[in-house]
Formats: sequence, C-alpha cells, structure tokens
Amino acid sequence: MAMMRSLLVANRGEIACRIIRTARRLGIVTVAVYSDADADALHVREADEAVHIGPSAARESYLLGDRIIAAALETGAEAIHPGYGFLSENAAFAQAVMDAGLIWVGPDPASITAMGLKDAAKALMSEAGVPVTPGYLGEDQSEARLAAEADAIGYPVLIKAVAGGGGKGMRKVDGPQDFAEALLSCRREAASSFGNDQVLLEKWVTNPRHIEVQVFGDRHGNVVHLFERDCSLQRRHQKVIEEAPAPGMDEATRQAICEAAVRAAKAVDYVGAGTIEFIADGSEGLRADRIWFMEMNTRLQVEHPVTEAITGQDLVEWQLRVASDEPLPVAQAELAIHGWAMEARLYAEDPAKGFLPSIGALEVFELGEGCRVDTGVEEGAEISPFYDPMIAKVIAHGSDRESARRRLAACLDDSAIWPLRTNAGFLVKALEHPAFVAAEIDTGLIGREGEALMPPERPSEEALADAAAAVAGGGGLSGFRLNAPVRGEAVFLLDGEPLTVSFDPRDAGEGQEAVLIAEGGQVWRLSSWRVDGVASGGASDGQVLSPMPGRIISVAVARGEHVAKGQRLLTLEAMKMEHGLVAPFDGVVAEFNAAEGAQVSEGALLVRIDKGEE
Repeated sequence: MAMMRSLLVANRGEIACRIIRTARRLGIVTVAVYSDADADALHVREADEAVHIGPSAARESYLLGDRIIAAALETGAEAIHPGYGFLSENAAFAQAVMDAGLIWVGPDPASITAMGLKDAAKALMSEAGVPVTPGYLGEDQSEARLAAEADAIGYPVLIKAVAGGGGKGMRKVDGPQDFAEALLSCRREAASSFGNDQVLLEKWVTNPRHIEVQVFGDRHGNVVHLFERDCSLQRRHQKVIEEAPAPGMDEATRQAICEAAVRAAKAVDYVGAGTIEFIADGSEGLRADRIWFMEMNTRLQVEHPVTEAITGQDLVEWQLRVASDEPLPVAQAELAIHGWAMEARLYAEDPAKGFLPSIGALEVFELGEGCRVDTGVEEGAEISPFYDPMIAKVIAHGSDRESARRRLAACLDDSAIWPLRTNAGFLVKALEHPAFVAAEIDTGLIGREGEALMPPERPSEEALADAAAAVAGGGGLSGFRLNAPVRGEAVFLLDGEPLTVSFDPRDAGEGQEAVLIAEGGQVWRLSSWRVDGVASGGASDGQVLSPMPGRIISVAVARGEHVAKGQRLLTLEAMKMEHGLVAPFDGVVAEFNAAEGAQVSEGALLVRIDKGEE
C-alpha cells in the first residue's frame, strides 16, 4: 500500500499544527476542521483546506464524529488523524472511520476497547506477565467486599474509578475508619464524570513516580519501544514537566520496564503509537520489582516530543507510515538514547488565582531562544474559554539532564506574554527548585512545595527602576529635572495598582505611556501616574488612554474644544480614588469617547488631542 495522499486532522491547536507540519514534509495534503471559535486559528491557516464543523463548544463540533467523517468524505481525504484528546481514544469513532472506507491513524478499535477500562486492562496485563500494582479488580462492588479487600491490601489504599482519567474519581484512604465516606464520594464523582460508578482498589505507593514507556507496533508483527519518560512532576494529577530518559534509571531496570511495555502492547495486538504508564515506588530508587503497570494510553501523548528529541525520530511520521501499512521505519536494535530532553506545558492560567484560565487576546507572545516550541497560537490570537488553555509546549534538548534543565528554564525565563497571565513563572520556579535540580522528584512534590513555587507578585527593584525611567523620560511625570537628585521617587501604576518606585531620572529616555516588565517568566505593566495624583494620560501622539479599569465620574471638555497642556479632560474613579486625566499638550479635542457614568477598561482610548496648525 502506498503512503496516503491526503489526511484530515480531527483536532485543533498545537497538536493539529504538529501533525500538519509532518504531513506537509511527507507531501500529504492536509484538511483541518474548525469550530466557530477557531475560524481564524493557526491550524486552519496552516492546512491546505479547512471545513467548518459547528459551534464553539466541543460537544457541538470536535466531538461530533459523524460531522468529521462527512468533512473527510466531502474533501476527498483518505485518512483521519485524531491527535490526542477529543475522539482519539473513542473505539466507536475509530470503527466508524474505518466503516466509511477511510484510514484510521491509530490502533484498532479492539485494542482501544481492551485498554479503555482500567480494571479489565489490569487483568489482561497480569495474564501477559506485566507487573501490576497490588489491588482489587473484582466484579463484587459491594461496600463490604471492597472494605475487606482494602484491609487485605493494607492501608493506605487508593480508590479509583474504573473508567476514570484526569485525576477524577480518585481518593486516597489512610485508614478503615475513612473508607465508607471516601468510597461514596468517589462513586458519586465517577458517576457524574464518566457515567460509571464502578471502582478498583490499589495499594497506595509511598514515594510514587510516574514512568511511562513509548511503544509502537505495525501490521507486520513488529513492536518496539522508544525508551521511557518521567512524568512525575504533576499538579493535581496533571502533568507539568516531563523528561526523557527517567532520572536514576539504570540499564537493567530500563530493560525490564521496556520489555514489559512491549509485552503489554503485544497482548492487545497493538498497532501505532501507544504509551504504557507505570507507577514506581521511588523510596529506594528505581527498581524493577517496584514498578507496576497503571494503564495504557492508546494514542499519541502530549509529551511525545521529549522521546523524539532523545531518539531523533518523528513519531507522527511513524504513525502515518504504519497507517499506510508500511513496516516500522527502524528495528529495536537501531534505537538509542541521545542526550536528555525536558518539556514544559505552558498554559494561559494564573497561578496566583488558583490556576484559573486566563482568557482573551495574546497581544504579546514571545519565548526565549534555543528550544523547540509546539504551539497552535501566535501573537494576536484569542485564547478561548471553550478549550484547554495550553498555549504551547516548550521542549529543550541537551547533552545531559542539567543542560536540558538550564536551557528550558532560560527559555521560559526570557518569555514575555501579555496581557494574559501564564504559568511560565511557576514553571521556572519548579525547574529551579532544589529537589527538581537534584532529581529528587515524585508526584507529590508540587503539592508539598506549592507556596515555594509561586512566582513573585511584583518585579525586582532593579527591573522596576529601569521601567520607571523608561516611562518617566518624556516629561509625563511632574517633579523631575535633569539636575534632579541621583535617586527620585514617583508613583506609577503596576498592573493598575499605585506603586512608589525609586529610580534615577538621569537614566530616563524618550518616555512612554507604559512599558511591560518581563522577568522570570512573569510580565507586569508599568504605566505613568502624576505625583500630584493627576494621571498623565497621554503620550506624544495625543492619545489619552485609561490607565486602569474604572468609571468615568465627570467630563470637563467636549469634541472640537481647544485645550491647553495639563488641562483636565475627565475624571476617572478607580480603586476608591479619583484620577484626573489631562491634556499632554496644547491642541484640539479630535476624538472623545468618554461618557459620564461609563465603565472603561485599562488601555481604552478615551480622548485624542490633535496639535492642529503649527
């Protein structure tokens, strides 16, 4: 069978762009699908063709298998690649794709089904000689039987929903007195999230590490592994930083875990890319007799780039070749580990507000040099409330763990993303935490060290001073002269909050209405505010912008009126204070967008002054 000629990517964002990139290199024509929210998305523009599939909500677009298959048929696409998430592990969708006469870029539906339920998968793995965590997977779901099994396993135990994922339907139980309540809560959450309230029990691992092995199979009887990844750095069961290979993994243990992963894949006649996830008890280092099967992900993983970096292989190319019925590109003996790789998931979310998503336009989107960046957005793009807020994966590769760690931290440290909040500062803190530097990691590290990983709330004094000099240079701040004292103080607005900054006026440049301070992955906005409490308001182009969100409580001029420099134009109430905005120079009010009582956002154009005739 020849390589497919055309491919529909049934996904969005960075993974859609990632798949399109490899397909284009292989000469494959690509078709994107998009919802209302993604009409102008990067993946839509990068594909050769794009089809609208519905409203913004995923359940009305990206989760509608029939609509996606119809889009493939009407565009003449030969194959469908599901990416990850959405329909990627939906056996019914995979079967429907094949029934429509299309190529499914993924494992057979039977393999997806076999690994879809955690209890059945564990029983299958146990039969195949793959070590599984001590626990209970039985049909008897009565509270009495489950409590008895928990006693036999030994506390602490973990209750898990059999159809779970993403940390939902999981409860740690420290003793028998807490078991009944935890079971009830777990079942309730499982029923709500997955429509299935059945649970399994596992031994709670004291120093857990999340180790996974990339496997790949073809239709010619070949199954290989591409070594392991460590995904132990997690927040609430969600991966934060992944690396390959796993720190502290000796060759004997690596061989044992990777061979077990290959046995697992062969047990379900696996075809394509898959990941066998293991949990390891790291209390005495990584040992083969303390690593147990957890589950299998029957798709490409978010963190696949670290495996690509250490092996020099393109896993999406492998997927497309295997789906075209070609044998695997290389044999096991030809695969080797080269150096070290780390990946950080960069999210539009605010660590200071419980990691809530940050929604809106990416007015500034810059990352440091020296790393691979997989993204589905660009400067000016909108981060939508409808989908996962991951904006990029940043991947560093080095000769050893320390060089990869330093490179990744430097790239994130040099980032500047505005006005959305991101977790870049949090990621830098995590990468620089002494325990992570020393590779003393387990899945509870972030939970224990949460406060120490929070980025600073304000920039360093040095960064503030430099920014203040840049803002003050144009004379927008009163009280400064070239022969002023070496250090002066003025009040500025830092993200809309008044802040007194000490700086050297002799460092002042041309002056700006506002500057962005990027430091340690964090970004702040410093804007001008007169020492006498009257906002400077305007820059040299005559645009008077709102320095902060607030309400206009009075207006003092009208459109067409002549004004003098320093004349009050309007008064803004914000943060329980009144702020007067004044004319930056003599001129005429050419534009006036301020109405008494109106609410305005930071940066809104309120007044524009023209200098008129010279």
